[in-house]
Amino acid sequence: MNVRKEFARAVTAMVAFVVALGLLYPLVITGIGQLAFRDNANGQRIYVHGRLVGSKLIGQSFASPVERNGRPEMSGGAPVTRPDPRYFQTRPSGTSPADNAAATSFANYGPNSIVTERVIAANIAAYIALNGRYYPGGLTAAKVPVDAADTSASGIDPDISVANARIQAHRVAAVRHLSLATVNALIARYTSGRGLGFSGEPGVDVLELNLALDRLTGRN
Repeated sequence: MNVRKEFARAVTAMVAFVVALGLLYPLVITGIGQLAFRDNANGQRIYVHGRLVGSKLIGQSFASPVERNGRPEMSGGAPVTRPDPRYFQTRPSGTSPADNAAATSFANYGPNSIVTERVIAANIAAYIALNGRYYPGGLTAAKVPVDAADTSASGIDPDISVANARIQAHRVAAVRHLSLATVNALIARYTSGRGLGFSGEPGVDVLELNLALDRLTGRN
């Protein structure tokens, strides 16, 4: 056996595979993605007047800073925020900080876990505190949709259920001085159907819905 010849063949094969699978294949797949699925391949980013405002794939917070004595209140080195009542809110996030696309995760606690119970209870209480005063007849825990009480598997889902949006519509309409019918019409416009026509439930795109509200009221 010619050791040098075998070694040369091994090196040649390794280089060929590196070039084919490490360079050419990714370039081809990237090219196909950019040509055939450009929006998806680039993260379905949304721009307003040339400014990046978010992605259809990643939830984001619509909150305002809490101020005390004219200065932002801080906690753990980060500003304290609260949900902005003018906007629809996404479902609770399971990442830290919230809606962190670099750390998608879910809580590895069972349904009988005390931690799970406390987190869900806190989410329900926050949801009622934000929306209860605007909801006809009052809002109880039994009426809070699941997606308003618990996080998604990724922790950063951008959509909410139609039921969730319909409850929040009362608050948004009241705060923005719009008719409930107008807000519900926008919800219908930004509601997507089931995946492939049968999978999952319809979802409401919160980011685009909020952007549409701002356009309607002259905020952008």
